[in-house]
Amino acid sequence: MYRFLLLITLLCPVFMRAQNLDEQLRTVEAELEALDAQKATLNERLGGLKMQRIQRDLKAIGLPSEDYIMHSAMALQYAEKYEQAAWVAHIILPDVTTGNVGRTNDFRPDPLVETGTAVEADYFLKYLQPDSTYEFDGFGYDRGHLAPSADFRWSEKALSESYYYSNMSPQVADFNREAWAELEALLRGYLYENPGVQLYVVTGPVLEEGLPVIERSVNKVAIPERYFKVALDLDNGRGIGFIMPNEKISYPLESFAVPIDQVEAVTGLDFFHQLPDDQEATLEQALDKSAWLPELAGGDVEPLFPPGLPPNYFNTVQCRQYMGKGEEINVCGTVVSTRYSRSGNLWLNIDKRFPNQIFSVFIRKKDLPNFSYDPQLVLANKKVCFSGKVENFSGTPTMNIHFEEAINIGVPAK
Repeated sequence: MYRFLLLITLLCPVFMRAQNLDEQLRTVEAELEALDAQKATLNERLGGLKMQRIQRDLKAIGLPSEDYIMHSAMALQYAEKYEQAAWVAHIILPDVTTGNVGRTNDFRPDPLVETGTAVEADYFLKYLQPDSTYEFDGFGYDRGHLAPSADFRWSEKALSESYYYSNMSPQVADFNREAWAELEALLRGYLYENPGVQLYVVTGPVLEEGLPVIERSVNKVAIPERYFKVALDLDNGRGIGFIMPNEKISYPLESFAVPIDQVEAVTGLDFFHQLPDDQEATLEQALDKSAWLPELAGGDVEPLFPPGLPPNYFNTVQCRQYMGKGEEINVCGTVVSTRYSRSGNLWLNIDKRFPNQIFSVFIRKKDLPNFSYDPQLVLANKKVCFSGKVENFSGTPTMNIHFEEAINIGVPAK
């Protein structure tokens, strides 16, 4: 009995310490849960404040018209006649570089548009199958975002609202998924290159009389032939505009970049009109493409303007249509990069450098003695025309030049 009591006496503190340790663990876990709840509350409050600031800043800089609808993080004017927005304004915050909210795909009518917006049946029909899947009957156009959802990936609410049909416009699939998506990514990428900046962006279709409509759509949604986008960086004092056709695009984005006032002339809209007149005029008239397009800053150039070339002379974009045809043509552009391969062959990239090359020239090592000069040194940074057949080299239009006579430094007059 004595030994038993002694054992209990010895073990009791151990049990008490174990019990105390369990209580401490539960206490810390409860405190962490409380902190998580507090963090969630603060994050929700922070998101609300950011959206209030966006609304304030959009109004302060000047929206294109007085008749608009304000959502949590974007404003828009709905054009009932065309069943889509005339414009959508939003701000790309620095938070886009760290945001991780994914696509919601919750397309739905905009509850704030009193006349009603487009609906799903304006873009496609779907039929429930016996196996609970859907069969889709598309009308041939994507539901193209005007203000892209990825610009709001810092807020679940703001991103979800970007799926209102008031923010959709019928876009050719190859346009929406390629050039338009590239433009959207370009502006988000601008914030990576310019940390802490916020971009004011206004986007819309160019709405004109006589536009065709999606005939099978229930609301006869108009199909724009062109779209615009303008962006303004107040911190660095620069702006840019784009006007792009609603079609598959071969030319690089810089070919569609214009001063903001040119977009105003096309659309009849007045952007950023609350800025002081002098500041507004300077920002909207000037255009430094290289400040917005990193490739241009690195040495790339725009393809030559086709109407300025003589007959049977083509720029580096046009030459793709002759790739593999076996027809001899003249291709003109600027030699922006050169390199010798390990085997001694010379490569020239025209207008765009690797890995974005759109046309390359190849001179084999065995053909280099046919030149009275070193092509790498003489042709670098020159406007040059090459004569020959355009072949397909791993998807890039490429011309194999054998003789000096096939190269003309400078572009002939039209």
